[in-house]
Amino acid sequence: MNKEMKCFGCGAIIQSENEKHIGYVPKSAINKDKILCQRCFQLKNYHKLQQTTLTKDDFLNCLQQIGEKDCLVVYMIDLFDYNGSLIQGLIRHIGHNDVLVLANKRDILPKSVKERKLEHWVRRQLKEEGIKPVDVIITSGKKHMNLDLIYDAIMTHRQNRDVYVVGVTNVGKSTFINALLKHYADVENQNLITVSEFPGTTLNLIEIPLDEKTSLYDTPGIINDSQMTHLLKPQDIKSVIPQSELRPMVFQLNSDQTLYFGGLARLDYCVGEQANFVAYFSKNLKIHRTKTQKADDLYNRHQALQYEIEGIEDITQMKSYEFQLPSGKCDIVISGLGFITISSHGGKIRMLVPPHISVLMREAII
Repeated sequence: MNKEMKCFGCGAIIQSENEKHIGYVPKSAINKDKILCQRCFQLKNYHKLQQTTLTKDDFLNCLQQIGEKDCLVVYMIDLFDYNGSLIQGLIRHIGHNDVLVLANKRDILPKSVKERKLEHWVRRQLKEEGIKPVDVIITSGKKHMNLDLIYDAIMTHRQNRDVYVVGVTNVGKSTFINALLKHYADVENQNLITVSEFPGTTLNLIEIPLDEKTSLYDTPGIINDSQMTHLLKPQDIKSVIPQSELRPMVFQLNSDQTLYFGGLARLDYCVGEQANFVAYFSKNLKIHRTKTQKADDLYNRHQALQYEIEGIEDITQMKSYEFQLPSGKCDIVISGLGFITISSHGGKIRMLVPPHISVLMREAII
C-alpha cells in the first residue's frame, strides 16, 4: 500500500493494520479515489470522537516546517477567544514569511460592534505580539463573511507561493477552507475536510492544489492547554462553546458578591463601589449570582451549577487570580469559555478557575 495515501478529511496517513490508530481504513475501502479514515467517518456521520495519541509537540513540529519554506501564512485567530487563539512564538516558527491575519467568528460577537472597530482592536493586539501582518480581515467562516475579499488577498499576497493556514485547535481553519472549496472550486459536501467542535480534528497537512505548481495547506490546530475546552467532557463542548451571536447578560454587583459561570469559573467582587458586569458566554451556560460568604458552600453542594471538571470536587482545588480593576472599562477573559466586560471606578476582583486555565485582563473589545 502507498504510504503517502492520506485521509482527505484530517490528513492522517492511511493504514489498515491497527483499528485503534489514526488513519485506519478497512482494506476493502482502500481502492477508492478519495479515502476517508474511520475516525473522520464516525465524526461526520455519527458525531463520535475517537481520541488520538498526538501531542502538542507533534503539532508544533508541523508548524516548524513552514519556517523552512517560502510561503504565505494565513493566521486565523478567534475573535471570541482572541488571547486563547494566539500561537506563542509564531514568528519564531514561521520565519520571515508574510502573514495574512483572518479574525474569525465575527458572527459570535454582537452585531452592534462595528467591523472597523474590531479590525483596529485586533491590529493593536497584534502589535503587542510583534506581528506585522500584510493585512487583517474580519470574517466568519461559518457565514462566508468577506470571502471574496479574503480570496483576493490570498491571491495577491501569495505571489505564486504555497499557502499555509495555521491556528490553534477550534479556531475554524477547516470550516474556512471548506467555504473556499465550496465557493470557488465547486467541491461537493462529501469531499470536504472534516469539521467538528472537538479539539484536534485535523491531524496532518491537508493539501489543496491552487494551480499546477502551488497548493493551499490546512495544518493541524496547535493545542492550547490553557483553554477550558480541553477539560470538558466531549458531550459538553458544543453547549459551552457559543454557536450563535452572544447575548450579553448584565449584572450590577456590589462588593462581596459572586458570579458562578456554569460551575466552571467564579468571579468574586472583593472591593469596590457598585459596578457593571456584562457577561459574554454561551446562552446555554447558566450564570448564578450569590453572596461571596455563601459561595464556597454553594459550589461544594453543586447547587445551581451545570458542569463538573474531573478531579475537582472542592472549591479549594480551583486556582485563584486577583486583578486590580482600572477606572473605566476592561475585559476579564476566561480562555475558551467567555469574557466579562467590567465598567467600574476601580476595585478588586478574584477569579477562580480549574488549574492551568488562563485568565487575563485586557482592553475591552466591545
